[in-house]
Amino acid sequence: MCIALKYGDWNVSIPEMSAVNSLVGSGYTPLNAMILAARGMNTPAQANAYLDCDCQLPDPFLMTDMDLAAGRVGLAMSRGEKIAVYGDYDVDGITATCLLYDFLRRHGANVVSYIPGRMEEGYGLNRMAIDQLHGEGVKLIITVDCGITAVTEAQICKDLGIDLVITDHHECKDSLPDAIAIVDPHRPDGGYPHKNLSGVGVAFKLACALSGDPYQVLEDYADMVCLGTVADVMPLQGENRVFVSAGLKSLRNTRRAGIAALMKECGCTADNVNANSIGFMLAPRINAAGRMGKIDLATELFLTADAERAVYLAKALCDLNRQRQAVESEIYAEAKAMLEGNQNPEAIVLAGETWHQGVVGIVASRIAEEYSCPTFLICMDGDHGKASSRSYGGFNLFTSLTALSHLLESYGGHELAAGFTIARENIDRFRQEISRLASDFYAQVDSRTTLDVDCAVPPELLTVSGIESLSALEPCGNGCPKPVLMMERIQVERITMVGNGRHMRLRLRLGRHGFNAIYFSATPETASIQQGDLVDVAFYPQINDFRNERTVQMNVLDIRPACVAECSPKTVDYRAMRSGSISPDSAAHLLPDRTTLGMVWRYLAAQPGDVTEFPMCLCRKIVRWAGLPLSLGQLMTCLDIFAEVGLLTVLRQHRSITITLAQFGGKADLNQSQTMQLLLQAKES
Repeated sequence: MCIALKYGDWNVSIPEMSAVNSLVGSGYTPLNAMILAARGMNTPAQANAYLDCDCQLPDPFLMTDMDLAAGRVGLAMSRGEKIAVYGDYDVDGITATCLLYDFLRRHGANVVSYIPGRMEEGYGLNRMAIDQLHGEGVKLIITVDCGITAVTEAQICKDLGIDLVITDHHECKDSLPDAIAIVDPHRPDGGYPHKNLSGVGVAFKLACALSGDPYQVLEDYADMVCLGTVADVMPLQGENRVFVSAGLKSLRNTRRAGIAALMKECGCTADNVNANSIGFMLAPRINAAGRMGKIDLATELFLTADAERAVYLAKALCDLNRQRQAVESEIYAEAKAMLEGNQNPEAIVLAGETWHQGVVGIVASRIAEEYSCPTFLICMDGDHGKASSRSYGGFNLFTSLTALSHLLESYGGHELAAGFTIARENIDRFRQEISRLASDFYAQVDSRTTLDVDCAVPPELLTVSGIESLSALEPCGNGCPKPVLMMERIQVERITMVGNGRHMRLRLRLGRHGFNAIYFSATPETASIQQGDLVDVAFYPQINDFRNERTVQMNVLDIRPACVAECSPKTVDYRAMRSGSISPDSAAHLLPDRTTLGMVWRYLAAQPGDVTEFPMCLCRKIVRWAGLPLSLGQLMTCLDIFAEVGLLTVLRQHRSITITLAQFGGKADLNQSQTMQLLLQAKES
């Protein structure tokens, strides 16, 4: 079977060769030129701009209300008014809080910082915190990484005589809070050229506006801006590339005792620190402080100058992260038990009475990936619950929650991750409605699991020097991803199981070129390959340094059967037919002829038992077996026709289908199929 095929569709770009030649002529290596051209960089000027890590930082006053924000903060500093920097409990919010607090303190401000407790107070401004700050004599609150939806809380501040300056980067709702200034690059009336700043990025711009010397502020705080930008998965383009490139240089020789101690404690060194190690090594440990209710450990880590204290804090964060992992495993096991027997959800909405609010977001992300659908996990507290959600396959969470806001008490976030509060009595209705929205969305896309491949490459380009040249693309991350390459019609020469049988080590060959490959969490059975097969391989190119010998290695992302004829993943016509709105041209294209029907049936009949496959993988196997073209839409049409006349049954799971041939002795009239009749009539209409 092939249900472990990870992606229903490979979106493979084809670079313009004239663009490749132009880029090579300007000094790019052939491999880099192919990748850049595949990403739409058709001229050296476009490629240089895309990779530029030294572009000029835009004037912070291009942001709407930045003049009002800087003016009010400057006035508070000159008057000696007490200022509170109010942040969020994730890496972006922590770094934003520490950056602005430290900047204001170093410039003589009377300033305190405040990050709400995740479990006790939740996200964003709240009445309890505002009352506490008011009691401490705070005259100005500056939010960082939060506040854009705090309409009620802004009025509370106004009633108490506290001025409010909001800096945020989340999506704006229709109504903005009544504040002295609202600085958010997503404001519809904004004209800032870079919309996708992180919360710490916006806080940095406020510091630049106050300082008048943005490059000095960058030198002082590049590490913090880098950490928050990468951890919040901001696109590494434009200004963000400057932040991350400068920040990585700073991290390699950090002057902050806390960051140095944390890097040492988790094995992140100057040699291996990059966007990937931030995301998987540093960020989870910093996040653990907020998730486990110990936020002060993280803020102190960034601000301490005491090396001995820094070591203690770093160890404490690593311990917290291990505790977080244990709690995560418990919640995941409970959620999986709730899902038992429900293998085909369009959206997952689960509620737990004892779940840890700080951890459910990670579990939601894990389940969304596993079940290929948006996931919402709700932590109940009496008659109300707080939810964390994660998207999948392009489903926009913020837009969907806005559409269902009548069922929610509050909500916020963005396209990929969001949170909300909900009354217990509304959960079932929310589950029904969000599942309907997800079903409608996925009905309009060919595949919810798409792998973006930069380009297919000839084996001659996959050399040690060629792969080394890919460092020119760094920093890589969201918006400038690590290159994903493909090699077509390559033979599986050898398969060796490693890691106690959990992973495959492959030897692949294309002509005179041989390559080593590693495919994690896969077996020959789940990948549906065997020695001698011709396959297409999608992979990260890397260099394996073993016993001082550097060789090329493919880190395999997916393997699919190679095809000798066209095998299209498109299902537009099929979806139109299923919705009852098919055109004559689409019907003619979808209507299978006797050759196509016979090809599909003979392949299925030749299999020894039930066929359980990812549909696109099945389509490619049939094409490889028959040597004839077939689209996924045509395959699904054939299966519908066969099922309607009783030749087989199709059980549709979430990502795969199981086909069982009927015990049938006579002949079936395919023209009696409703699908066949519909297509014939539509074709002639």
